[in-house]
Amino acid sequence: MAEAGAKAVAAPAEENAEEAAADTAGDGDAPPAPPARRRRGLVAGVVSLFGEVLITVGVLMALFVVYSLYWTNVQANRQAGRMTDDLRDSWESTPDDSKPRPVNIGDLKGGIGFLHVPAMEENILVRKGTATDDLNKGVAGYYTEPVKSAMPWDRRGNFSLAAHRDGHGAKFHDIHDIDEGDPIVFESKDRWYVYKTYAILSETSKYNTDVLDKIPEESGKTEPGRYITLTTCTPMYTSRHRYIVWGELERVDRVDEQRTPPPELS
Repeated sequence: MAEAGAKAVAAPAEENAEEAAADTAGDGDAPPAPPARRRRGLVAGVVSLFGEVLITVGVLMALFVVYSLYWTNVQANRQAGRMTDDLRDSWESTPDDSKPRPVNIGDLKGGIGFLHVPAMEENILVRKGTATDDLNKGVAGYYTEPVKSAMPWDRRGNFSLAAHRDGHGAKFHDIHDIDEGDPIVFESKDRWYVYKTYAILSETSKYNTDVLDKIPEESGKTEPGRYITLTTCTPMYTSRHRYIVWGELERVDRVDEQRTPPPELS
């Protein structure tokens, strides 16, 4: 009886061991995940990676916009401020010879004076050249090509200027605020040249150089005179077209010892 009982107890143990072994073997031979599940996992990974790339690109673009529209203004205005101080210091240290011309007529690179436009911005340093590197200094530049600009003290001609509308000082950012009849004043060492806005062209081709002619016929003028032309990019934040403002000289005031601005700037 004891022997029979021992066999009876042992038999279930052996059966349990065999079942456990079978289960263990079965775990090692589990079938692979279905192909559809693997594809879904791959697609999810690609989508996640693409999303991260988009976020990174977005952050980089935002930083570029901040750099282009803010930080370049800071840098350009600092540089223009230093050049402004240098020019005004040179005026103070140079005797007044009562002639309406810049201090160093043979070297205009240091600046020839300042543009004041109450509707837009005052005290804009004007220097030679309209290339990108010239205007990036936070200044307005007078044209040397494709049509050479006249100077304010010339007896006839078109004093034609350009400046950035966005970034790098954005000196002509608010050019659209100028209306017909508004004053435009140029300050040299010894003269105030007071112009009056008479025509505006809100959009034209960037290849339209006729707006710079000595007699700007697109503005409606047909006779020689003493004109000023302001040019910049339009629409804002693009360079596809050009915005043009024309003015005509009304009078020339002598600069007094206190450099008292004309009434148009009061």
